[in-house]
Amino acid sequence: MSNDTPVPTTVAALEADIAARRTRLAQTVDVLAHQVSPQAILKRQTDDVKARFAAATTTPEGDLRTERIAAVVLAGLALLSLVVFARRRRG
Repeated sequence: MSNDTPVPTTVAALEADIAARRTRLAQTVDVLAHQVSPQAILKRQTDDVKARFAAATTTPEGDLRTERIAAVVLAGLALLSLVVFARRRRG
């Protein structure tokens, strides 16, 4: 109990205080259990990836950053070309 909370003096007040604390504790445990559930973690991670992708591909005004998108596409094509070339050379 904190210093500013009055101490219950009757049995009924003690039981009510215990019941209230038990309810608050149960709510806290439920919130914590939800936060660490795999579905909640996956949703947070997915939202984070979406936000990072949006920040990387759009300006603060909402316009597409075509130079970044083009650079990623070109890098992907270059990598794909290298893989295809290496496979043809082996086989």
